[in-house]
This record gives sequence, C-alpha cells and structure tokens, in this order.
Amino acid sequence: QVQLVESGGDLVQAGGSLRLSCAASGSIFSDNAMGWYRQAPGKQRELVATIISGDMTTYKDSVKGRFTMSRDNAKNTVFLQMNSLKPEDTAVYYCRLRQNGADYWGQGTQVTVSS
Repeated sequence: QVQLVESGGDLVQAGGSLRLSCAASGSIFSDNAMGWYRQAPGKQRELVATIISGDMTTYKDSVKGRFTMSRDNAKNTVFLQMNSLKPEDTAVYYCRLRQNGADYWGQGTQVTVSS
C-alpha cells in the first residue's frame, strides 16, 4: 500500500556531494515522519536524519552540518543533501516512513565514498 523508492546513490570521492531522493506513494497521511537510515557492511543500521510535519529535522551528530534533510510535500518526496562526504559515510541508505505507529521502508540506495 505504501511504497518508498530511494535514488541518487553513487560513487563519489571524499569531499564530494550527493543528493538522495525518496519518493513515497500510496496511502500517505499528512501527519507523518520520515527518516534516512544507513547500514555499512558489518555494521548496524543507524538513524541519519529525520523530518516531521513543519519541516523540523534532527541529525546524527556525525553528519550534522554536512547533511540536510528536506521535504517536497507536493511531490511526496524527501531528500538528503550530503556534502563534504567522508569514506565512513559509505553505506546503503534507506528511507523510512512512519505513520500511525507503522514503519515502511524503501529498498535502499548505495553510497560509496572513495578516499
């Protein structure tokens, strides 16, 4: 019923930038929260950023000042602008929608940052 599709992952050199997109479709309620997570090989999945109604955002400490999450409600899309990328940012990045206590996940997009 709810589908999330991430895009924008790529191979980039350290110091470069990428913008990830997550397009949501289906039964999306106006009051929801969305988040970006990432999971590197051999590591646990971690929360990177969240955004709620009113465009209030929170960030993992290690990305604060480098990453920015935003919404385009007309397009049911959220973004993650990633600047000053570091090799440790390498991971599969996942989009999550949370509404009515239920979570929905995208399939992920690979971000690889070379030294």
